[in-house]
Amino acid sequence: MTLRRAACGVVGEATNLLTGYLAATSRKLERPLAVLIQSSSAAGKSSLMDAVLGLIPEEERVQYSAMTGQSLYYLGETSLRHKILAIAEEEGVRQAAYALKLLQSDGELKIASTGKDESSGELVTREYKVQGPVMLMLTTTASDVDEELLNRCLVLTVSESREQTQAIHAMQRRAQTLAGLLQSSEKQYLTQLHQNAQRLLRPLKVVNSYAEQLTFLSDKTRTRRDHMKYLTLIQAVALLHQYQREVRRAEHRGTVIEYIEMQPSDIALANRIAHEVLGRTLDEMSPQTRKLLILLKGWVQECAQKQAVRPEELHFTRRDVRASLGWGDTQLKIHLARLLELEYLMLYRRGLTYEYTLLWDGEDGDQAHLCGLLNVENNEGGASWSGSEGDRSGTEGKQPAPGRDMVGGQSASIKWLHHMQYKARNRNRSA
Repeated sequence: MTLRRAACGVVGEATNLLTGYLAATSRKLERPLAVLIQSSSAAGKSSLMDAVLGLIPEEERVQYSAMTGQSLYYLGETSLRHKILAIAEEEGVRQAAYALKLLQSDGELKIASTGKDESSGELVTREYKVQGPVMLMLTTTASDVDEELLNRCLVLTVSESREQTQAIHAMQRRAQTLAGLLQSSEKQYLTQLHQNAQRLLRPLKVVNSYAEQLTFLSDKTRTRRDHMKYLTLIQAVALLHQYQREVRRAEHRGTVIEYIEMQPSDIALANRIAHEVLGRTLDEMSPQTRKLLILLKGWVQECAQKQAVRPEELHFTRRDVRASLGWGDTQLKIHLARLLELEYLMLYRRGLTYEYTLLWDGEDGDQAHLCGLLNVENNEGGASWSGSEGDRSGTEGKQPAPGRDMVGGQSASIKWLHHMQYKARNRNRSA
């Protein structure tokens, strides 16, 4: 089912909207995803969250503006099970951050609390329990989000570019026209359509027959959690297509387990999202900060060439940047401070003014990209499996190990995938 962004009340933000929708769908899984939408004030983070939540049935989402430290423990044992818990601002969840982290990691909460027995009047200890799984969705303007909470979330950042602002203005003006009135009616229709489709989804198991062939970065300990986000993202794509897949059954120790099998196209879509979302999450700076860094690099090189000096020798003020790049002063204060902290800039004081020099030469690239994923491409004839990105070696005549290219063309790759799936099915039957 296609998400039409304009009809959902969102302009641009294609990947963010799709990622949010898949994360919301993951509430039906045993280990759902969590999403944190991060941006400056008035950039549109609340609009993005509202657009995603609007596609989910009301009975399957719980929304709050803020939560106290103990409130989560008393919501009711099953009140959050396979639902979305959305909190408008991360500031409003700081007191409950510990409970949310436990709920996200352990899938349930327990607390022993003292209360008065109604019959005897004596103090007694009662146990309160909240069962998961629950999908968590937050928004924030803060740049210093709790690290433990941040590591558990997919971080979506709203575009703050001038082009995006112009597109939003155009959409706001269009909403005042007859076409905008008709589009509003279309939005209600699509919202109801998606809500009904979501009501039909069942919390089925998803089997990934290609899991052992997948690859992921392992250079940082935090990728242990990011790897699980990646696998869950693939599961969410497959779960959303459960009515296009055969529901299979496996019996184990007298219990019948229903499941669907993931397809290579699910990996291809998850990879496309992971490059932008997880690649951005693993970056040491936010997208807007990196955008300023890239713009600064181009502007400094141009000015240095005109003045016949080296780029690292060119001094500039915040006023120079504001006049040349057209950024607001508040934005520049925030992002220049981040670049200083990360040592991409150096600060000098000259009298009452401050000047900067650029230390970055652009060696670490300017695109969000998650290296190390197995490359699965969608073509008209199906999906092809072409090996780990960044490693193009292969061994002719042998089955490639994870991280190595497939030998031969697309048809050979498809045959190998089906062969691996056939072997996995036989293992499941024998078990």
